[in-house]
Amino acid sequence: MKKVVLTALGVLLTVAGVVWALQGLGYIGGSSMSGQSLWAIVGPIVAALGVALIYVTFRGPEKRR
Repeated sequence: MKKVVLTALGVLLTVAGVVWALQGLGYIGGSSMSGQSLWAIVGPIVAALGVALIYVTFRGPEKRR
């Protein structure tokens, strides 16, 4: 159950980050975020955190020898 929740959170962060980046770059209009350079910077950071969360979730615990 924990893996499903973390994966869903990672996907949501990734999608939100991509949308924010596209809005900040002006590719998606109709928002106060459109064309704002702040969102062009914050978006990729949030997307990278989402991808990292998905990676850590699926990597699993490290095994000790």
